[in-house]
Amino acid sequence: MSTPVQAPAGQQPADSAGRRAIWLSIAALAMTFMLPLAGLVMALFALSAGVRALPLLKAAGKPTGTAVGGIVVSAVALTLSGIATGLQLYLMDEYSAYQECMKGAGTVSSQGECFTQFRNAAQQKLPPGVLEFLGTVQP
Repeated sequence: MSTPVQAPAGQQPADSAGRRAIWLSIAALAMTFMLPLAGLVMALFALSAGVRALPLLKAAGKPTGTAVGGIVVSAVALTLSGIATGLQLYLMDEYSAYQECMKGAGTVSSQGECFTQFRNAAQQKLPPGVLEFLGTVQP
């Protein structure tokens, strides 16, 4: 009876490396829309997993599509989450004022007024046309 062949310690099979890269990048993209800062961190992990998977797949003679796909999707997630995180940090004071306003808002009408105040404050701080480019801004 022979013992199963195992990869040396510290090396991962090429197939799982490519799948890991694509799944991490998809998770990073999803996380970007929920929590941009977490999406930023996840996208960095996904990007490094994709870059590490490329030589493993090439050395094993396997297709590199999953690793390249993971790199592309994680780069998109990294860009989007970087922009969203930067925008959140830039509008931090306005968002804090919006949250305080919403704590005291007891009616739908007063909540709408809080949002209008937030939108006006954001328009004053951002260059003209940014909010129209972003669409309806929902804090």
